[in-house]
Amino acid sequence: MMPTKDKGLNDLFLDTLKDIYFAEKQILKALPKMAKAATSDKLRAAFEKHHGETEGQIERIEQIFELIDKPARGKTCDAIMGILDEGKEIMDEYKGTEALDAGMLAAAQAVEHYEISRYGTLKQWATQLGLKDAARLLDQTLQEEKKTDQALTTLADSAVNVAAAA
Repeated sequence: MMPTKDKGLNDLFLDTLKDIYFAEKQILKALPKMAKAATSDKLRAAFEKHHGETEGQIERIEQIFELIDKPARGKTCDAIMGILDEGKEIMDEYKGTEALDAGMLAAAQAVEHYEISRYGTLKQWATQLGLKDAARLLDQTLQEEKKTDQALTTLADSAVNVAAAA
């Protein structure tokens, strides 16, 4: 493919926004399945709570599309598909074992880390592009994702990984 000289940070911002929009919609579909598969009540509750948050995050992305006057459209994100497939594999291969929740926690954190990196980048670019409102919305989601990641770490430290090692 020949590089196009007229592509800039605006285009990269839009492409990445489409990418995370697609990713969030896939995550929204995966969370109820993960909640259902969890054996730990705390882990199930964490997945259910994040399902509600994800709906809000999707709405924020749609607001950003409006702010930049573009249609809210996703673009297939191979990275998130791979991470979610790994999670499905763990659910299948470890069903009924003590290690299931630990594996799902690890998969969920891989998702969070991907999102944190994406939202951090998008917030940075929005700031550079002078999109203050978009940057504020992205930061709101970034802080939520960081909190979710922290909650999952606490859960892993306290109960789930301990149960898996028993």
